[in-house]
Amino acid sequence: MADGPRPFNRRSFLAASGLAAGTATVVTAVPGAAMAAPATARRAPGTLSGDPFTLGVASGDPDHDGFVLWTRLALNPLAEDGLGGMPAKTFPVEWQVASDERFRRVVRRGVAAARAEAAHSVHVELNGLRPGREYWYRFRVAGHVSPVGLTRTAPRADSFGPALAMAFVSCSQFEHGLFTAYRRLAEEQPDLILHLGDYQYEYKKGTYTIPGGNVRDHEGPETVTLANYRQRHAQYKSDLDLQAAHAAAPWLVVFDDHEVENNWADEIPEAGSDTPDAAAFRERRAAAFKAYYENMPLRRGSVPHNYDMQLYRRVRWGRLATFHMLDTRQFRDDQACGDGYKDCAAASDPVRSITGAAQEKWLLDGFRRSGARWDVLGQQVFFAQRDNTAGPVKKTSMDAWDGYVASRDRITKGWLDAKVRNPVVLTGDVHAHWAGDLKANYDDPNSAVVGSELVCTSITSTGDGADSDPANQPFLKINPHLKFYNNQRGFVLTRIGKQEMKADFLTLPTVRTADAAASVKATFVIEDRVPGVEQTYLRPYAAPKISARSDQDIIRETVENETARP
Repeated sequence: MADGPRPFNRRSFLAASGLAAGTATVVTAVPGAAMAAPATARRAPGTLSGDPFTLGVASGDPDHDGFVLWTRLALNPLAEDGLGGMPAKTFPVEWQVASDERFRRVVRRGVAAARAEAAHSVHVELNGLRPGREYWYRFRVAGHVSPVGLTRTAPRADSFGPALAMAFVSCSQFEHGLFTAYRRLAEEQPDLILHLGDYQYEYKKGTYTIPGGNVRDHEGPETVTLANYRQRHAQYKSDLDLQAAHAAAPWLVVFDDHEVENNWADEIPEAGSDTPDAAAFRERRAAAFKAYYENMPLRRGSVPHNYDMQLYRRVRWGRLATFHMLDTRQFRDDQACGDGYKDCAAASDPVRSITGAAQEKWLLDGFRRSGARWDVLGQQVFFAQRDNTAGPVKKTSMDAWDGYVASRDRITKGWLDAKVRNPVVLTGDVHAHWAGDLKANYDDPNSAVVGSELVCTSITSTGDGADSDPANQPFLKINPHLKFYNNQRGFVLTRIGKQEMKADFLTLPTVRTADAAASVKATFVIEDRVPGVEQTYLRPYAAPKISARSDQDIIRETVENETARP
């Protein structure tokens, strides 16, 4: 008797989906699957000239009975018009959801329209599925079958479910390195992935360079038009490592600044912008938002309306966790005192807000109504105070919550007044791992610890970085509520249970080669009802034999790492 097909499991998922490193994205159907088409059908003349699934598949925004499925058709992802080389017509795209890896138990199927005016993107919003379950999904069009994706529903609203393996990432500048960290993240088999912004960058080739030279180049000009943003998203989505991470788990996404333009604020562009006047910037913002939605697994509630987009939202993971996904760009006041690290009185102006009044009210209402064990804020910029100057003068980042002190105080008071059981802030943006305690008053050493902040480094932005001993970081000496720092690329993988949240800070030694392994640099634990982070592991550091650097040199390098731009 001939051997049957080998059994599938989550570790064989990447190979089975066609997203193993170095493989093509064209996938034949899994044995026994009803969606399989004969070879002649898969290459039917006069339909599509090649594989249209060059951008992979994704899922997102899960709840207890459904999720969003996504794909976008593109024959030539780098086409200058942003339309992926697709004919200007609507294509019917079949989709399937199965409860098994071989698609022998297909539980839902249907057809979605991939329209030219939406860059042939497809969003399938599903409900009516069973809670707390894994599901496999795929698409087919014109005889071509997509890679297989793995997703899952959240637990029932009245149950905790098992511990949640949640990872979060940010800042993936395509030119600064290979997306190996995304590959390593997929291999960790998380249940849920949060992307906290700077998914793609706006710069043209040769503009934003790093020491040693960029690893690869952006196609096209700086992103300003809809065609520019569509092309840039397609270039990023063409990367097999990123595709693997999207196919491995559902994502919750929010943008930061580079999805539009560096350090924009509401309707105000950055200084020296390619779109300096208000009308031009609004048009640019509308183009960026439309392309962002087209390329992300978001629900229909996030469809942009001109230059406005509903991005902040709440995702519940049973009784275990509520994720409050924030938007700290679209409604913020302009950065105070001209941006940068400043000693700035205006940063404490009580009328200034980083969220806007409506989002702040929504968040505070969510705190009051929450019955979750863990209330998690998925957001973009550093929440805790970070003073970079020892002594009485306080210099902090005007782009972070430090530039909106009263806004931060109102949010913190809101979770205290609501008696939120375990508030945890997740942050990206700064291209380095950090962990710290959140305080009621950062200027009072005896002030109570009232929450915890975990900050992920970049996937690639600013290049390799270097390992270090956190004890040598002056920021931690100046700000004793900050407990950890590392400037290598990587991601954070958490395990959220009823008794604790454990966070592993993983790093890669380089993003210049595809074979770099990920390892844990540090582990922190947040115990139930005990605000603040507790370190349980730190990887030993062997200091290189170089001249000792001054605190001022380290501070300058730290600030440049997170703020350096063209």
